[in-house]
Amino acid sequence: MLRIETQATGPFMKNGFVIACEKTRDAVIVDPGDEVAGLLDYAKGQALAIRYILLTHAHVDHITGVAAAKRALGVDIYLHRDDLFLYDAALQQGAMFGVPVELPPPVDQFYSPGQVIAFGEVEVRPHHTPGHCPGGVCLQVTVPGDEGQDLLVGDTLFAGSIGRTDLPGGDYDTLIASIRNVLFSFGDAARVHPGHGLSTTIGAERRTNPFLA
Repeated sequence: MLRIETQATGPFMKNGFVIACEKTRDAVIVDPGDEVAGLLDYAKGQALAIRYILLTHAHVDHITGVAAAKRALGVDIYLHRDDLFLYDAALQQGAMFGVPVELPPPVDQFYSPGQVIAFGEVEVRPHHTPGHCPGGVCLQVTVPGDEGQDLLVGDTLFAGSIGRTDLPGGDYDTLIASIRNVLFSFGDAARVHPGHGLSTTIGAERRTNPFLA
């Protein structure tokens, strides 16, 4: 009932996602970056109706495709308010890494505590997970009848590693607390889809991640 398409391309090799309800063909796009054209082509090829643009945070590699996605789709952009300063500094972030960035359009909606964002039969619940940056969120994706859950964690947690904390607004102790108190509160079977690299599970990271085990 739930379909997750993941794509990444250079220079950042950052994962962008299309999350779709197979029953209704409604979908969302998450963290559109340099791979945005591929994600939009995928949605078109699968006859998906993308309802929202959801951002896990506003570091430049996660937002380089937001303008193109908004232009193509005309749907609301969601972000945590605490990352607005990064979002508004997209051009400056790009200059830091030597990459051109199209100025993203204004954010339409800010995540709120306890919020449920629904599309088709899928529900997305944002959970604030600061540390990598002040406004990082985990997007908890659930569907009826599925005991599991999928977590899109941005750059908070990776397979065998954790997010960096040396960028503006980063804090190591806050990041570890977000992982232990928020992400580890989900069951071991929860599937983790990070912003870079391969997917993993909460259980695998709880047992083997050298920063957390």
